[in-house]
Amino acid sequence: MTTSNDISRRTVLGLLLGGVALAVLPASKAHAMSTADAQGLVNALVNDINKVIASGKSESAMYREFEKIFLRYADVPTIAQYSLGSAARSASRAQLNAYTKAFTGYISRKYGKRFREFIGGRLEVTGAKPVKSFVEVSTTAHLRGEDPFAVTFLVSDRSGKSKFFNLFIEGVNMLLTERTEIGSMLDRRGGNIDALTRDLQSMS
Repeated sequence: MTTSNDISRRTVLGLLLGGVALAVLPASKAHAMSTADAQGLVNALVNDINKVIASGKSESAMYREFEKIFLRYADVPTIAQYSLGSAARSASRAQLNAYTKAFTGYISRKYGKRFREFIGGRLEVTGAKPVKSFVEVSTTAHLRGEDPFAVTFLVSDRSGKSKFFNLFIEGVNMLLTERTEIGSMLDRRGGNIDALTRDLQSMS
């Protein structure tokens, strides 16, 4: 039977994998990325995550590694901008750049230190298929004490490089929780993106 602890671990695993996950965004144009390219990206991502999980490093070292993984494999600017919702449209380039940097550190501290919960687990890439202008890559997560479950990445090269821009765990889009939380934080600051950016720099 699924418990609240199971759900929490799966949720955190998804955010560890993706930093955060994006709701599907329309691609600005089609690209010629192959399924092999997308699967190769996720294979490399999974290998890096498995290495960190098995490394035995301290929590602080693990979330530093997680931040590096997030920046290497995710379409970070798009993810950060999406988390702001409609407020991103009125932000200046400088504000978006500062927010993206603060958001990346915030996510890394918040979820990266949870890596130790997944020691003894592993992720396995099981296949890939083209869907519209992106590629869907399927993986299976194996955690101790749980049945295996599906984690699906959506990968695009619209940023100029192959990056994942969306993540689903058993069909659940994982960005929505984080977008809601960021939206609430922004509301509490009267829509002031600069104030949110400053506060994210010290949040975990």
